[in-house]
Amino acid sequence: MTQFICSPGGRVNGSIRVPGDKSISHRSIILSSIAEGTSHISGFLQGEDSLNTIRAFQQMGVSIERDQDQVRVYGVGLHGLDKPGSDLDMGNSGTAMRLLLGLLAGQAFDSRLIGDSSLSTRPMRRVIDPLQSMGATIASQPGGRAPLQIKASSGLKAIEYDMPVASAQVKSCLLLAGLYASGETVVREPAPTRDHSERMLRGFGCEVLTNESEIRLKGNQVLTARDIEVPADISSAAFLMVAASIAADSEITLRHVGVNPTRTGVIDILKLMGADIELLNQRDIGGEPVADISVRSAELSGIDIPSHLVPLAIDEFPVLFIAAACADGTTRLSGAEELRVKESDRIQVMADGLTVLGVDAQSRDDGIVIQGGQLGGGEIESHGDHRIAMAFSIASLRATTEICINECANVNTSFPGFVELAHQAGIRIMVNAG
Repeated sequence: MTQFICSPGGRVNGSIRVPGDKSISHRSIILSSIAEGTSHISGFLQGEDSLNTIRAFQQMGVSIERDQDQVRVYGVGLHGLDKPGSDLDMGNSGTAMRLLLGLLAGQAFDSRLIGDSSLSTRPMRRVIDPLQSMGATIASQPGGRAPLQIKASSGLKAIEYDMPVASAQVKSCLLLAGLYASGETVVREPAPTRDHSERMLRGFGCEVLTNESEIRLKGNQVLTARDIEVPADISSAAFLMVAASIAADSEITLRHVGVNPTRTGVIDILKLMGADIELLNQRDIGGEPVADISVRSAELSGIDIPSHLVPLAIDEFPVLFIAAACADGTTRLSGAEELRVKESDRIQVMADGLTVLGVDAQSRDDGIVIQGGQLGGGEIESHGDHRIAMAFSIASLRATTEICINECANVNTSFPGFVELAHQAGIRIMVNAG
């Protein structure tokens, strides 16, 4: 069991580039594989989640070459994938499983998606139901859990679907299935979610129409290969943004970070709390906005987190809860029940961990109430959730005694090299691989 042992105190300084964006890395492999021609991807995330996506497409006959974060994909076209010889293992990645389910629903061969013990508990009904409405045949375990068995398709039909919950994964799943459907697929979302799929589809020459909350895509469009530069992941940068905000005498620059407006909820929330954050050198790289993010120490205050920012920061809430614990006053979050069905129940697991550190954290069905105060130390159970483990590592900057975090091996699924970059920045983490 890999354990992080974090010494209290310290400050954060330097200029750092965190690894590539996981969401964009997944999508770059998926769309390059079904495009016509050869795509080159730079800045690809070398985490286990993203590498599992590469392996899945190699199993389906796509030639993919990788040299560290440089990837070359020899696309086979929309209908060029082969039947895999074995199960497609998505490991710990809900994004990969849900997006590939949409793609596989339209294939003329049987396939089976599996994952690790955590992924096998996560809800897939939210994508299975609309895919079945399109004509897909999908068998799951009780409750719509993985493994998922997908039968060969004789042709999907487009649907209009109003998503009950704002989810970029559901939206992207249905758009990928829509590529294989007759007619025009229409997806309506109740609140804005990350739009990497729409942007990248357009980059590959696919016509995707958006009008406020509605996304339209016609089936059987040809995708043409292109080069993709993956920016640094704002979800990974968020840990160091909070670190520099809460640690005294700290200042850090995070280079080449993707600042897609559907992903910057973490910046907006931290600024509302009083964080000193500035975007520098803003530019556009391959259709995605990118900037260097400068963060300095600040006195944070508790806030009521605005509901419209919740879906724009859904992955960053574990470390935002650490910021709230270090803030003056009370922070309240509601409308975030989605956090209960991530790699862990992130509301309850964070509340339990903060309580261990002596913070008043009260979980609610759809959120949490955190009273800022002094952080102590103790032993934290991450439940194998990479974002929980990293969040409590950041908490050590304001702790009075050592924090020990259990089950940290999955950190490499999304942030390979986290411990080394944390050391470089000034965070005191020791790894016990016992």
